Amino acid sequence: MSSDKLRRRIASEAARLLYTRQAGEYHAAKLRAARQLLGGNVRADDLPTNREVLDEFNARALAHQARQDAAESADQVDDWRQRILPIDGRRPDELRFDTPIDLQAHVASEPSGTDDAERLDRFHQYQLLLAPLEQVKQNAKRHPEGDALYHSLQVFTLAREALPYDEEFLLAALLHDVGKAIDPQAPVVAGLDALAGYITPRTAWLIEHRPDAQQWREGTLGARCRRRLAAHEDYEELMLLADCDRRGRQRGAVVPDVEEALAYLRELDEM
Repeated sequence: MSSDKLRRRIASEAARLLYTRQAGEYHAAKLRAARQLLGGNVRADDLPTNREVLDEFNARALAHQARQDAAESADQVDDWRQRILPIDGRRPDELRFDTPIDLQAHVASEPSGTDDAERLDRFHQYQLLLAPLEQVKQNAKRHPEGDALYHSLQVFTLAREALPYDEEFLLAALLHDVGKAIDPQAPVVAGLDALAGYITPRTAWLIEHRPDAQQWREGTLGARCRRRLAAHEDYEELMLLADCDRRGRQRGAVVPDVEEALAYLRELDEM
């Protein structure tokens, strides 16, 4: 089996383990998948990247949603056949309609509700992206607090003290460094790519421009960029996020764990 094919199979199986919640984070899922497929020790070079696993995870989620949509369409057809009166002397089960769009030429179909339990859990995705940050060791001079997860939880705690009911802002604080575990050379781009579809445009904007705000604080940001940021409606929250990021670098700071932070955000979402 070629190396590329092996990596794809491991990535696919790791994504399945994550999607079905048989594994809680990327590295564990990749190791388990590789051992299932190879039955022994696994070389690091054979393991896919987090990005490759995430792509498989998203493909699985999209396929699941497509199946759900198809099932809902079939249910709408069956429901119509049970309720509608005969047309042109024919019973409903004698008529051929494959989708609710076909039905609408004869009768208006009722919209089908979405089962919340079947929706892809974005908070589970956040947890998957946050867990590897514990293994990301940072520059000791700039980050004396240690790993990137501890830093992120500190930033979240400070952000919650400042704006406790702004879910989008708090997500930006908690998730701003997830890209460091995917591509340390371009962490912001990698993080936003991994979070695409799981966060709002406002949260994405705050994460994207946090480095700019940090440069502003350090006096290294150009005048044109400063004017553009200052004109934005979320400018104040952006600068607050940069301040939380700067202050969230303390040794021994008391922070919640990932599950507690996400539980708080779930409560906000339900409210």
